[in-house]
Amino acid sequence: MKVYNDCRELTHVICNRCEKQLNVQNGLLKDAVFEGEQSFGYFSKRDGIKHSFDLCEDCYEEWIRMFRIPVTETENTELL
Repeated sequence: MKVYNDCRELTHVICNRCEKQLNVQNGLLKDAVFEGEQSFGYFSKRDGIKHSFDLCEDCYEEWIRMFRIPVTETENTELL
């Protein structure tokens, strides 16, 4: 979960699963985070609803271990 101040500067990022507070300095996130977002459309149980959440790296790793089909990994040669 991202928290912003009145100037729309990022102040906090909290893992939605374990509630770990991630490292934010001067409005910049200094930890790895998985940002999930889904807008549900027609024919879903959540038609017209949008979900968003943030997971710390540990919770993300635990989550993907449950997948029957592993995530696809590719190497990034340029990091921003």
